[in-house]
Amino acid sequence: MSKPVSPNYLAGYPAHLTDSVWRLIEQGQLGKVLRQKYPEAHQVRTDKALYDYVQAIKADYLRNAPQPNKVAFDGKLQTLQKALGIHSRIARVQGGKLRTKREIHVASVFRDMPAEFLRMIVVHELAHLKEPEHDKAFYQLCQHMETNYFQLEFDLRAYLCHLAAGGPPLWQADQMGLPAA
Repeated sequence: MSKPVSPNYLAGYPAHLTDSVWRLIEQGQLGKVLRQKYPEAHQVRTDKALYDYVQAIKADYLRNAPQPNKVAFDGKLQTLQKALGIHSRIARVQGGKLRTKREIHVASVFRDMPAEFLRMIVVHELAHLKEPEHDKAFYQLCQHMETNYFQLEFDLRAYLCHLAAGGPPLWQADQMGLPAA
């Protein structure tokens, strides 16, 4: 079975899972399978809507966590930093005090994805407000906020492989009847 050399978004997964994804890609069926599983794109189109969406999830699960100062879609994120989302802490001196601002950036590719994928990446970045490292506690928190976290992450990675293999985007706003951002 021929697998793309780079990028391999499924590195680290067992062969029986990755082989089925590559088989579906070779047969041109992965897009159909994903569209059946996730038929609709979300309606979070702007940075303001994304901020409100993130705040709602935070209010449900992380009331005592620090408040993000900025939440935005970032068009440069996936291509430049090879990341789908980033939680950052920026320290600034204001007067005689050191203030820390927290920002969450989500790759723009998530504008045209199902709500489940957007929720998965938002949950991931919100978990960093409490757990800075990708350790057991971090993933337990992700799973607490989204019970299907691991399945959604795998399906997202499969979709990214679909795109990397030259497959068409599956949830473009103009195709779904949604307003463009």
